[in-house]
Amino acid sequence: MTEAEFFTKDSVITGVHVFGHTGYAEEGEDIVCAAVSSAVIMTANTLTEIMNVNAEAYDSDGDISITVPCENAEQCSNVLQGLKLHLLGLEQQYSEFIKVKFTEV
Repeated sequence: MTEAEFFTKDSVITGVHVFGHTGYAEEGEDIVCAAVSSAVIMTANTLTEIMNVNAEAYDSDGDISITVPCENAEQCSNVLQGLKLHLLGLEQQYSEFIKVKFTEV
C-alpha cells in the first residue's frame, strides 16, 4: 500500500511524504503507482523549477517527500492543494492501494 502523509501548519500544507508501493499490479504495469509518482514528482518540479521555491525534495524508489520553507508555504499552497485533491481522488477509486492522511506540525 502507498501512504501519503500531508503536513499542515495552521491549515496550510507545508509538505508531503509519499511512501510504499501500491501493489495494484506488477512493477512496470502498476497504473496507481504511476499516477501517484507522476503527480508528486510534477508537484516537486513545479515548486522547485517553475516557482523557484527553495523546497526540499527527496525521491528514492518508492519514497518521495517535499517540504517547503514556512516563509513560502502560502505561495505553495495552491500547488500542494492540487496534489492533495489528486491523491484523495485516487484514494476514493483505489482505497485498497492508497491511503492519504494529515498531520498538524
